[in-house]
Amino acid sequence: MIPSYEKQTTGLYMLHRASRHVPPHLHSAAEFIYVTGGGLEFGMGQELYHMEKGDFAIAFPEVIHHYQVMQPGNNRAYYLIAAPALCGQFCGVMQKYCPENPVIKKERVHPEIVHALHALLALAEAGEPEPAVAQAYMQIIMARSMPCFHMIEKSRVASGDIIYQTVSYVARNFRNELSLETMARELGVSKYALSRVFSGTFHRNFNKYVNEQRLEYVSTLLECSDRSITDICMDAGFESQRTFNRAFREKYRMTPRQYRSMCRSRYLP
Repeated sequence: MIPSYEKQTTGLYMLHRASRHVPPHLHSAAEFIYVTGGGLEFGMGQELYHMEKGDFAIAFPEVIHHYQVMQPGNNRAYYLIAAPALCGQFCGVMQKYCPENPVIKKERVHPEIVHALHALLALAEAGEPEPAVAQAYMQIIMARSMPCFHMIEKSRVASGDIIYQTVSYVARNFRNELSLETMARELGVSKYALSRVFSGTFHRNFNKYVNEQRLEYVSTLLECSDRSITDICMDAGFESQRTFNRAFREKYRMTPRQYRSMCRSRYLP
């Protein structure tokens, strides 16, 4: 999904796709996950929550979250990203609070949540956003979800430590030219301490982590938009088309054009 920190005031993206590992990230939108097959590990803050088919979760805006896939098989889910403004009266709550446990187990998921998700996916696949209709469905989802959550202040999940600062900085800036040295200077830490965060916490070096954020952004745009591959590549922050193509092939084992064709073929009759 789109891991960027774009300040979206309107906008909704929804995909039904294979679940995959996504490193810690945050953004100004809310993210909704509904598992349709297999399983998924959903991480928020320092906690990891197991999800199975029929489970539903929400990552509130500005909260670090990530995904892991531990089990083989057909692991799939709906991934919905929505600007808080689409959530109507719940927007204010979402800015200050978040669920202590973001997962609603299958037996507690209200049927109207599932119906709204199906309807939103149909709108997305038809290319007919209908903002007023989408907003109505989003408010149904929130109205049926909120009673299932125990809300806490986001300050209990977020922190000012170096890990949170690192994730937040990359999320805000990955579409620009980035270097470990510049990032360390702007965060007021040594580049060696910062390098240890990437290797020790994220188990990858700085460049790989940043490129993963860019590739998540790219993959969603390839699936959800008609923008040219070159425009998407440049917008995502890659220094050249060649670097982008190499990184994309390494992660997805196909070209960007093949990836887009594969995604679109799923929706053909």
